[in-house]
Amino acid sequence: MRGLVHKYGGTSVATPEKIKNVAKRIIREKEKGLDMVVVVSAMGKTTDHLVELAGQISQHPDERELDLLLSTGEQVSIALLTMALQEEGYEAISLTGFQAGIKTAGPHTKNKIIDIDIDKVKDYLAEGKIVIVAGFQGMNELGEITTLGRGGSDTTAVALAAKLSFPCHIYTDVEGIYSVDPRLYKPAKKLEVISYEEMMEMASLGAGVMEPRSILIGQKYKVPIYVASSMNQEKGTYIKEYDGTMEEKVVTGLSVCDDILMVTISQIPDAAENMALIFDKLAARHVNVDMISQAASFEGLLSVSFTAKVEDRGAVQAVMDELDPQYHVCMESEISKLSVVGMGMRNQSGVSGRLFRILSDHKIPFRQVTTSEISISYAIDRLDKERAVAILSQELNL
Repeated sequence: MRGLVHKYGGTSVATPEKIKNVAKRIIREKEKGLDMVVVVSAMGKTTDHLVELAGQISQHPDERELDLLLSTGEQVSIALLTMALQEEGYEAISLTGFQAGIKTAGPHTKNKIIDIDIDKVKDYLAEGKIVIVAGFQGMNELGEITTLGRGGSDTTAVALAAKLSFPCHIYTDVEGIYSVDPRLYKPAKKLEVISYEEMMEMASLGAGVMEPRSILIGQKYKVPIYVASSMNQEKGTYIKEYDGTMEEKVVTGLSVCDDILMVTISQIPDAAENMALIFDKLAARHVNVDMISQAASFEGLLSVSFTAKVEDRGAVQAVMDELDPQYHVCMESEISKLSVVGMGMRNQSGVSGRLFRILSDHKIPFRQVTTSEISISYAIDRLDKERAVAILSQELNL
């Protein structure tokens, strides 16, 4: 079975005219004799609008009901795209996440795909139909509709591609993967190819083109991924396994994330169980903690700083309210995280020294720093973000 999975983001299907254009792109692939599965996000800013509606009813909406509400956005777009294909004379059928056999587990609004019963999709493909699947959603073991969190449609598309052994094309409003977000740095270079490892690192550190879990699935099941614009025919970027033919630049890209909440807790008695208690409570509320730094003990007291996503502020605040009242807590959200990423950093010494020197020479202070095998991340004040991005991009030739 020769086939292809397409995924179209919200901007690609934001209007009826854009939906018709997407249908024509799908038809061009179908005419090549390919079986086509298409994953679609909600139209435009529909999801944001639904979240706002929920907020007008309740400051803390029940997450089960929120999943049910948010899942309706994709149902609109899959039905309209199916109609557009049928109008062009092609057999097509739309499936919600659970109709497509997508099984999930985890907390509401943050579920993960655990398996896909792919038989129904295969049956429709065998009948010659184009299968349109709602991204971002599935069903848990209780039979309840669930959602996969922001960017979940990417994950849906790559997971379906893995199950079908198809390549996956992600169509969005940008022409591929850039070394830096071109909205922040116009001279940024478009990458012809990037490794799974680098893309996963950039995505997890703030690059908004792809969802990190989708890259992880792609790497695990060796799904060829191609990212391009749905608005034109410009060549995009291939995401694939690293091999010796790929140029190993020391630094491939710079990711920027503004969705950062920095929390500092001080006046903590110097005992390991106190730290363990704080992070146990955060884990129990499904808060994904990122950067962590701890100051040395002074007069028997510690302070610790960590970052999380702004969207988890309510859960973080709930944990802070449960702590010993003698602790002093400060939460800041005007923070950005800049992350330098590159496979070449594995073997190249002196990269961190150069970055510290660049920031020092241009008097850009940083609040925290953390590293991985192929990245270095800095938490800085939001006011310094644009200047820091421009300087680092120029100095690193990105």
